[in-house]
Amino acid sequence: MPTKNTTRESAGFTAEERAAMKERAAELRAEGKKGAKKADGLTAVLDAIAAMAPEDRALAERVHVAVTATAPELSPKTWYGMPAYADADGKVVVFFQDAGKFKARYSTLGFNDAATLDDGDFWPTSFALRGWSPEVEKKVVGLVAAAIS
Repeated sequence: MPTKNTTRESAGFTAEERAAMKERAAELRAEGKKGAKKADGLTAVLDAIAAMAPEDRALAERVHVAVTATAPELSPKTWYGMPAYADADGKVVVFFQDAGKFKARYSTLGFNDAATLDDGDFWPTSFALRGWSPEVEKKVVGLVAAAIS
């Protein structure tokens, strides 16, 4: 089994996990409280995508296009530093986690509980994403459409 490159201090969080939590705290501060100006979600998502490694960026750009075309009612925003898309209540429905974020071997397309992907008592909420093709795009579009229905 390959070893992981993440550094874990005792039983605490990895450096990558701490960085993600700091990003989320900054996002919440940017959104503001009690009438403060909200952060420009689209700009934040595009900036997050631009900061990714080339392979991850290519996937994130395709996911962004697929999600915004399929579900224009979802608002782009960052969530723990990741591109995400929220419903009218501000709840994240779908997000993209690049492989470089936590030094994983694949990127992830994930859905939170605001997504309506329910299928009986057991269903997937995240999907490994290693490449983009017409078949992958069709599956992503179908999942996003189901998530907002």
